[in-house]
Amino acid sequence: MILNDILSTIIYLLAAFVIFFIGKLAYDVNHRSFSLRHELLEKDNLALSLALGGYFIGLIFMIGGVMWGPSQGLVDDLIDIFFYGLVGIFLLNISIIINDKLILHKFSNVKEIIDDQNAGTGVVEAASYIAVGLNVSGAISGQGGDLITTLVFWALGQTTLIVGGVVYNAITPFDIHDEIEKDNVAVGVAFAGVLVALGNIARVGSQGDFISWNENLLTFGIDVGIGLLLLPVIRLITDKILLPGADITHELVGQEHPNVGLGLIEAISYISAALLIGWIL
Repeated sequence: MILNDILSTIIYLLAAFVIFFIGKLAYDVNHRSFSLRHELLEKDNLALSLALGGYFIGLIFMIGGVMWGPSQGLVDDLIDIFFYGLVGIFLLNISIIINDKLILHKFSNVKEIIDDQNAGTGVVEAASYIAVGLNVSGAISGQGGDLITTLVFWALGQTTLIVGGVVYNAITPFDIHDEIEKDNVAVGVAFAGVLVALGNIARVGSQGDFISWNENLLTFGIDVGIGLLLLPVIRLITDKILLPGADITHELVGQEHPNVGLGLIEAISYISAALLIGWIL
């Protein structure tokens, strides 16, 4: 029995590694306009390193969603892992194309990351990958669903990220696109926290067994609604309670050297709240 468990674990790990490798190949295909090796080794491009690291984390979250849940038998499990793993890789990569056009839509992410080596854009790109990985993880996970339920909840989670970006830009007294384009890493880090938090909220809303459209859609809607409503609340709490006397806006955009540390604190506050919401709900 123990030997069978060990062999099964090794097989599942190998399957996960294969999916990860295919995901890496998909990234290469989608970014043929530049050489990863040249950018990372010759130009020491930190912005691209951040983005690529976020993609790998998002890929792992997606693979975790594929493998989560009770076993249906080794052969059936492997069929599901490879089928939904490939679906997940496709959704992860198509989401990034969508997010580049709709979340940071005022400039070219590739230009900012490759030509300007803009770390602020790189960290937002990384967060976008992680958020999508979380979203796809929830959409794929659980029993009772199929390809249709996966696509529907992925689309709902993707919409959540786009709407959340609009809401965050609306509640800040500055334009996040303009600041990030000016290489403001502090604003990029703060916005990255928003995206990861929203990705986790989308994961929580769609994760688990599919019961019925009414029940699962209602659960998703409640979770996402709470997450979006809490965005301004969390920013106020960070500003007035966690750091009394601090002016977040001034620290992020009102001085010559934006305060990256404070941007990180704001990002962590969003992610922490999203984790708490997930555990409570």
